[in-house]
Amino acid sequence: MRKAAVIGAGIGGIATAVRLAVKGYEVTVLEANPTFGGKMHEFWLGGYRFDAGPSLFTLPHLVDELFTLAGRTPSDYFRYTRLDPITHYFWPDGSHVKAYSDAGRFAQEAEQQLGVPKQAVQEALAKSSRLYKGTADTFLRKSLHKLDTYLSPDVLKALSCLSDLGLSTTMHEANASQFSDPRFVQLLDRFATYNGSDPYQAPGTLNIIPHLEHNIGAFYPEGGIYAIAASLVKLAEKLGVAFKYNEQVERIITENNKATGVETSSGKYKADVVVSNMDVVPTYRRLLPDQPAPEKTLQQPRSSSALIFYWGIKREFPQLHVHNIFFSQDYKTEFEHIFKYKTVSQDPTVYINITSKADPQDAPAGSENWFVMVNVPHNQGQDWQQLTTNTRQAVLQKLSNMLGVSIEPLIQEEQVLDPLLIEGRTSSFGGALYGSSSNNRMAAFLRHPNFSSRLKGLYFCGGSVHPGGGIPLCLLSAKIVGELVPAVAPLPAKPRKRHA
Repeated sequence: MRKAAVIGAGIGGIATAVRLAVKGYEVTVLEANPTFGGKMHEFWLGGYRFDAGPSLFTLPHLVDELFTLAGRTPSDYFRYTRLDPITHYFWPDGSHVKAYSDAGRFAQEAEQQLGVPKQAVQEALAKSSRLYKGTADTFLRKSLHKLDTYLSPDVLKALSCLSDLGLSTTMHEANASQFSDPRFVQLLDRFATYNGSDPYQAPGTLNIIPHLEHNIGAFYPEGGIYAIAASLVKLAEKLGVAFKYNEQVERIITENNKATGVETSSGKYKADVVVSNMDVVPTYRRLLPDQPAPEKTLQQPRSSSALIFYWGIKREFPQLHVHNIFFSQDYKTEFEHIFKYKTVSQDPTVYINITSKADPQDAPAGSENWFVMVNVPHNQGQDWQQLTTNTRQAVLQKLSNMLGVSIEPLIQEEQVLDPLLIEGRTSSFGGALYGSSSNNRMAAFLRHPNFSSRLKGLYFCGGSVHPGGGIPLCLLSAKIVGELVPAVAPLPAKPRKRHA
C-alpha cells in the first residue's frame, strides 16, 4: 500500500489525512504537540470551558462533505445549529446593531439603528454573493498554480466579475464609496480581519467575505469549535489514519528531487506522499534546510496575530450573544498601529466570544466564559509583557464604559495567549494567524502553492498557503491537495482458481 505522511494535526492536516485515506493511502499524521487541533483546541479554567483559537464557523458543508466522502452520515459524528443573531456590534457613541442571520432582517436592523438605507445594505450583500459565486470555483477551490485551472469554464465566470472585484481600490475605499455612515463602513471593513489584513490596504476583492456570514450564515457546532477537529479525528481513525503525538518532525527526507518520507526523534517514516500542514516558513527553514527556498514567497508581509484574554466572568450579560464586537473610535489609526508601527493602539476594537450563550455547560450557573480578543501585529521582538499589560487595561476600561459596569472585579479565572505563545505552540511564523497578509491586490497569487514545483511528492495545506487562513480556507486547501495527489492504483485482481 502506498503511504502518506502528514506533518501537523491542525484542521488542514486532519482533513487532508481523511481525503488521502479515502484515496487508498496508509496515512500517518505526525504532531509535535500532545494532542490534535493545532490552534483549534480546548481547555478548562475551573468550571469554564474555552475554545482556544478559532471561534467563528462558516461553510459547514466543507466539514459535512468529508464524512460523505468517506461514506458516513455527517450527523452521526458532528452537528451544528445556525446562529441568530450572528454578531452584536457596539460603537463608542452608544449605537449598536444585531446582525441577524436573515439578510433582510439585518438590513432592516441597520436602517433602524444606524439610518443606513435598507436597500443599500441588500444591494451590497447581493453584490458580495454574486462576486463570491463568480470567483470561488477558480480562486478558492482550485490551485492557482496549475494551467488547467485557467482552462476551466469557471474562469469565464470569474472574468465576468473582474470589473466589480475591486482590484484597483482598497476594501475601505470600496465600502466608503457605497455607504456614508462611518459605522456601517467600519462593520464591513472588519471582514478584512478574517484573514489578518488591513482594510485600508487590502483590495476591495475581500468584500466577497460578508457573503459567507450574511447570506450563507454562521453556525455553532455542538461541543464548540473543538468538536470540528475531534469529529474529524474520529473519522480519520476509523479510516485507519494513525496519529503520532509528541513526535515532532525534524526533517523531510528527499532523494533524487522527490520527498520520500520524514524523520522524527523516534525514527524515519517512509512515504510516497508528504504533506506539510506546518507554516510554510518553518517548513523550509527547519525541515528542508538544504533545499532552495522560495524567498520571495517566504518574505511576504505577514498577517496580524492576536492577543487573547480568557476570562471566567461571574455574571451574565443578557445584551451579549455568542459573537460581540466593541469597535474603536478610529479604525484607521488602529490598523496603522498594527501594520505600520507594529504595536497596539490605546483604543483597540475588542471581540468577545461567549460559547456559554449557546452551550450553558461551558460556564458555571450565572456566569459566562469570555474569549476576549484584540488584533495585534505578529511577533517581531516587541515587549509583549508590557503590551499585554497596557492592552488589558485598555480593554477593561473600554468594556466597563460601554457595558456600564466594572468588569475587572467580575473576572474569576484568567489566562492569556499572545503572539509569542502562538508561535511557540503552533509553529506559526511570528505568531501570524493567517500566514501572509492580503494587503496586496495580487496576494492570492503570491501565496505558496499547495504543491512543490521542485520536489515531487511534496504538498502543502493549512492557513499559510493557498487559498488562505481560517477554518473554511484550511479545509479547501486540504481539498485541493486531495485532488492534486494521484489516487492509489487499484490492486490487480487475484486470479480465479480453475475447477477441474
